[in-house]
Amino acid sequence: MTKIEERQNEIIEEFKDIDDWMDRYSYIIDMGNALPSIDEKYRNPQNLIEGCQSRAWLNAELDSDGKVQFQADSDAIIVKGIISMLVNVLSGSTPQEIIDSDLYFIKEIGLAEHLSPTRSNGLLSMVKQMKMYALAFNELNNNKS
Repeated sequence: MTKIEERQNEIIEEFKDIDDWMDRYSYIIDMGNALPSIDEKYRNPQNLIEGCQSRAWLNAELDSDGKVQFQADSDAIIVKGIISMLVNVLSGSTPQEIIDSDLYFIKEIGLAEHLSPTRSNGLLSMVKQMKMYALAFNELNNNKS
């Protein structure tokens, strides 16, 4: 089992005992509040996630171990909570692990079906942007070898 799968299973387990969607939203908001603030220098137009109704920023860096570290923030509390889950699941993984990942926790916790169409589009945009960073880092790694 990969670290990405382990982290997804942890989120699924955390949501298992929360039946009410208002409580689930509160938990998602709490997760967003626990997300470290993104450095102000990354709150720029280049890091805005296209397709998000609210403003959400995403930055990615490849660390010295070849793992991708994501930083993110949003001006909307639910969006910040959603992106915090993605950051927690994908950060610290190699670009190839991110590219190959199936983010099944989104469906398993029922998130996709409880978001408005615009928030669902934003979620897809977040995942797409994170995978695009991984593809770019993977290409960079391949060109070094």
